Amino acid sequence: MVIIEVKGISKRYKKTAAVKSCDLQVASGNILALLGPSGSGKTTLLRLIAGFEKPDQGRIVINGRTVVDVDRSVWVPAEDRGVGMVFQDYALFPHLTVAQNVRFGLRNSDRAERRRRVEELLKLTELTHCAERYTHQLSGGQQQRVALARALAPRPGVVLLDEPFNGLDPDLRPQMRREVARILRHLGTAAVLVTHDQEEALGMADQVAVIRNGELQQVGTPEDIYYSPTTAFVANFVGQADFIPGRVLGSIIHTELGIFPCSAELPSGPAKLMIRHEAVTPKPAGVLATVEEREFLGGEILYRLRLPSGATIHLEQRQPAHWPLGHQVAVELNLPNVVVFPESGSKPEPH
Repeated sequence: MVIIEVKGISKRYKKTAAVKSCDLQVASGNILALLGPSGSGKTTLLRLIAGFEKPDQGRIVINGRTVVDVDRSVWVPAEDRGVGMVFQDYALFPHLTVAQNVRFGLRNSDRAERRRRVEELLKLTELTHCAERYTHQLSGGQQQRVALARALAPRPGVVLLDEPFNGLDPDLRPQMRREVARILRHLGTAAVLVTHDQEEALGMADQVAVIRNGELQQVGTPEDIYYSPTTAFVANFVGQADFIPGRVLGSIIHTELGIFPCSAELPSGPAKLMIRHEAVTPKPAGVLATVEEREFLGGEILYRLRLPSGATIHLEQRQPAHWPLGHQVAVELNLPNVVVFPESGSKPEPH
């Protein structure tokens, strides 16, 4: 069941187009990540869904109810949309306890129901022991869970999260991402998460929408976005990608690292093959490449290799091998999915 439907939404600030004719759908119980660099329009799109901004064009439907339709002059204010919001700075009330912060959104129920709902959410977010503490007495992760519990208290069908992990210690973020996703899925709440962190988006979301300069570049599962990017920007922004030159002839591409199948719809001529780091492996009978850079990352070593053509690729080495700069390594490609970009275009063709 579709809980959020965004159709043709656009927003301009004077001469700047912040959001350009965006279409999105979020199903019940799913998490959609809006992923993009700073200034891409992702937060503006979130604020349009929330009702904090008015679009110039388009329509938004939440839980089967039209909350925005510019052509019909329909506008439902933010407080009447049935949407929970978790802000980047959490926006907690410092003079209220944890329980009182969570209770704040429960204005239309009796005292016993409010007490039951607060107890339920404190248990779900593992904050029962913090109920009478004030927010300044909490860790960053605990504050985040309070903000989430408060947003969920009125049982909204939709929760919107605006860069909620930015203020956390990097070591704490993976744990908090898992906890927030667990809570949302336990309750079956649809959610839209704004982030510039690809690991966050790929790890949490059921669907990822990559946005650039106000335009949606691609919407799909994390696996689709990573393995089958449909624009050069997505290929570069999501995951680490290298590109080597090649030439398309019919339905194959010839490169210095081998011949691979590609879409028959690609025009013959110069092209570039996308290579993820994990696709490069050592092989004695492979193509010789020269080590140009070595970076120790703890569990692995990342090598930058220069091919005979001058193109560079990267290899993730998890074996206890040490190759000095200038060393020659024989490598091959293991591509589970071949993605080719026409040399003059921006769209790859997955095969």
